[in-house]
Amino acid sequence: MKMKKLTAVLLSAAMVISLAACSSNSGGGSSDGGDDKGDGKKRVCFVARASADTFAAWLTSEMQKAAEGSDNIDLTCVSGEADDNKENGLLEDCITKGYDLVIVQSNNNAAQAPYVQKLVDAGIPVITTNPTTHQSDLDGSDDNSVMKGTGTVDADPVEQASVGAKRAVEEVPEKANVVVLRGPSGNFHAEKRREAWDTEFFAKRKDVNILYEDYANWNSDEALKLMENWVQSGTHIDAVISMNDNMAAGAIEAVREDPNYVKDGKSNFLAYGVDGTAQGCLLIKEGLLTSTALQSASDLAKMNIDYASKVLAGEMEITDVNDFVDAPEISADNVDEYIQMYVDNGEISDNGTLAE
Repeated sequence: MKMKKLTAVLLSAAMVISLAACSSNSGGGSSDGGDDKGDGKKRVCFVARASADTFAAWLTSEMQKAAEGSDNIDLTCVSGEADDNKENGLLEDCITKGYDLVIVQSNNNAAQAPYVQKLVDAGIPVITTNPTTHQSDLDGSDDNSVMKGTGTVDADPVEQASVGAKRAVEEVPEKANVVVLRGPSGNFHAEKRREAWDTEFFAKRKDVNILYEDYANWNSDEALKLMENWVQSGTHIDAVISMNDNMAAGAIEAVREDPNYVKDGKSNFLAYGVDGTAQGCLLIKEGLLTSTALQSASDLAKMNIDYASKVLAGEMEITDVNDFVDAPEISADNVDEYIQMYVDNGEISDNGTLAE
């Protein structure tokens, strides 16, 4: 049953990015990045990191919605499917197809940085988003400024993770056994969120034992398998510390039917995520996810498309694009507000389930 439920969620996410390479404007450019049809719109490509990543799927959907309201942008969306070689090939393809601007969501900052540089060298404006590509990603230096020649729209991963970490200091029981689910190695958001947990939680709660820690690469299936293996050790896990909601959801599915963890609808563990996805909010409402921090894909998308439009209209330089979204906490105290937000935008059905 747990796999069926999880698979349905992933299929929903995959369906969003299955729209990849579809123009967001019916009268706009062709799906392969060909010439426009005389409507004067500029061709923009959004390169997402993976279709199995629910946040990337959400961001793709919101990019398409935001572009539909733009007067001068024809958007194409493609996915790197969590494969650096594939994403790098897509970035090179953007040069071949002559896009007017490219928005990049890197899977691995250092792996994509040289290909972002190729776009810059080709004279194509680039906005990196969720995460920012930094100069250090390109040259291995200590320069954590935005990569030269590019702009960025992002969220602060330290702020995002600190929301849950500061809460956990007070909530996690004494001498607790915890597990940590990490995003992809080399991903800026994954690494900085983990650093925030070190600073705001583990440094202050030295009594806590990290029972297991591993990379689940933002993926719920990978997190589910890790959690299933960890539970088999027989040592009770008091808290799941996840660098995103999708991995937290996978870990929760692994123990949903285990009476040692969930009994009579009540959980016997804590779980912390990041992103504030529709799925995460429903898990909080269910009492299985303790808290998360919203990373609004809607706000990110609107900012990206707005800035792209201004750059393409000559109203600002690409290097002047540098903006961030907030990271409000979502918990049982305010989750209904955010569930209503997702009902309003169609991601949660009126009956309180994820929309298909």
